[in-house]
Amino acid sequence: MTTVLLVIHLFVTLALIGVVLLQRSEGGGLGIGSSQGMGSFMTGRGTANLLTRATAFLAVAFFALSLTLAYLSRGTGQPRSILDAPAVNPGAPAAPAAPATPPPPAVPTN
Repeated sequence: MTTVLLVIHLFVTLALIGVVLLQRSEGGGLGIGSSQGMGSFMTGRGTANLLTRATAFLAVAFFALSLTLAYLSRGTGQPRSILDAPAVNPGAPAAPAAPATPPPPAVPTN
């Protein structure tokens, strides 16, 4: 289920990027959402209204899918931070290391 939602989320994200880039910016920008860029399909005002509504719909879908994916994936991972790991008792002394035994003396060979 998470994989399906993730693929849908990817498509919504790409569509949202495309719709935002089609809109006419205040400073001129790309401006390919104007009536000159789309031929005589719609008027400039109708195109802006359609793109604004599409942006709002895709933004709501994006946030809803993001929250749903976050809710579904909560608690499934292992703690990755040292701050999440159980604390070691700092009051207990560490066990002393065992003394190293010296190697046996070398036997001279003739």
